[in-house]
Amino acid sequence: MEKQKILRKQMTPYEKSDRLASVWQILNTIVPFFLLWILSYKSLSISYALSFALGVIAAGFLVRTFIIFHDCCHYSFFKNRNANKILGTLTGILTMFPFCQWQHDHSVHHATSSNLDKRGTGDIWFLTVDEYMAASTWKKLQYRLYRNPLVMFVLGPIYVFLIKNRFNRKGARLKERLNTYLINIAIAVIIGVLCWTIGWKALLLVQGPIFWIAGAAGIWLFYIQHTFEDSYFEEDKEWEYVRAAVEGSSFYKLPKLLQWLTGNIGYHHVHHLSPRVPNYKLEEAHNNTPPLQNVPTITLKTSLSSLKFHLWDEQQKKFIRFKDVGFSVKINSVKG
Repeated sequence: MEKQKILRKQMTPYEKSDRLASVWQILNTIVPFFLLWILSYKSLSISYALSFALGVIAAGFLVRTFIIFHDCCHYSFFKNRNANKILGTLTGILTMFPFCQWQHDHSVHHATSSNLDKRGTGDIWFLTVDEYMAASTWKKLQYRLYRNPLVMFVLGPIYVFLIKNRFNRKGARLKERLNTYLINIAIAVIIGVLCWTIGWKALLLVQGPIFWIAGAAGIWLFYIQHTFEDSYFEEDKEWEYVRAAVEGSSFYKLPKLLQWLTGNIGYHHVHHLSPRVPNYKLEEAHNNTPPLQNVPTITLKTSLSSLKFHLWDEQQKKFIRFKDVGFSVKINSVKG
């Protein structure tokens, strides 16, 4: 426990935001996004292939915009809490995420990540082998559909943007509900104005690919951050916050361009260890803290293998595939 306390204290120097760095990130992220969006629209008259290509790049900047939104939810982007709330709401409109609602769910996720007894809020849905075996046929079918890559990464963004994020959660306080209404109204007004000025077809051709690509990339990042070989999951009585952060969150070592576009979120172990570290200091914190360099590391190539991870085996403490369920049950019964 003492080592864990020391490790958390080592994050303290990196937990202070830098106003100039934050402002610069706004300028090099949101401004290019708008410029690329306009260019994508203008190029419709030249070639849709060109428009789509520009949209792909714009999607990368939208992912980076979401990271700014994400930092605002942790009050780590600016020192002033109100500044975080204002920018978080504005970037929430751009990314179509309700600030207060997502802030609540994501805070719960951080407090319960890798805790088998407190799953369900802000997480990618997964079942243990025992839970899957005990589930009804209908629930098994739902789960298999949910974990299917086509459903998760193709239909997932549509569900998240158009359905899930548009409604308040049950039990939300008035302030949170009003923030969701505000963001929904702002989105509706912007869509209405754009349909009136450029037409719904042009809007769909430009905005559709941008949001779908950014959404699919975002879901992939959420998935890979906690679904990887040698991950960490424990029941509540055995669960430890620092171990969950360092061992249950991946270090996704990306090429520099992708690392930049994803706002260093690949250093997810650092982020879970200390959510108050702004995204532009995550790499520095990782590089200057030796214990953090000995964590599960995945790359673009090795991360693809995580698609085969479907269920968590509590006995073997690892992810397994659906087709390995019978074999896993036999092993566990022998151990028992």
